[in-house]
Amino acid sequence: MTGTPKLLLASGSPRRLQLLAQAGLEPDSLLPTSVDESPLKNELPRSLAKRLARSKADAARAMAARTPEFADAYILAADTVVAVGRRVLPKAEFHDQAAECIRMLSGRSHRVYTAVCLLTPNGAVRQRLVESKVRFKRLGRQEIETYLGSGEWRDKAGGYAIQGLAGTFVVKLVGSYSSVVGLPLYETIAMLDGEGFPVRKGWLGPA
Repeated sequence: MTGTPKLLLASGSPRRLQLLAQAGLEPDSLLPTSVDESPLKNELPRSLAKRLARSKADAARAMAARTPEFADAYILAADTVVAVGRRVLPKAEFHDQAAECIRMLSGRSHRVYTAVCLLTPNGAVRQRLVESKVRFKRLGRQEIETYLGSGEWRDKAGGYAIQGLAGTFVVKLVGSYSSVVGLPLYETIAMLDGEGFPVRKGWLGPA
């Protein structure tokens, strides 16, 4: 491989893109994938997150293989799962789904699992799983209804976005804030750095 290696993000998530930008990285291309995110029978939340991150990375690699300039690219994928005990909460698409999630999370702790999968140009596969514990305050009926009316919950795991309005519900967070948002920065940068990607090349600005 010659020149600066390329980085492909197997996601169309604005949140993951913003987190990479925070770390000084800009993917060369976004390759959002479509994989079935339904849990398998008796599949634990952590196992689901790892499986989906790997599936997204593999799907993106298959897409990248059709473009010669991406043949030697690093491919980064991630998946975030919100769970109460063994129960995986959905990515809320409908008002009723979001309402059920928020009422379940009110006044209790839950866990957020974000798995990251990195495929390297030399064929290596690196994976990390980050587990964080989040506790919500007890929410009143009016608070819940107002939040649901905001629409912020749409397509969010567990029906909320910690970086948005729902951040006001969080009493305690033990773990990685960036992981709860959708991409654990420390682990992601450590994996890329360990596999030879120039993670700090853009820190000093244009040459």
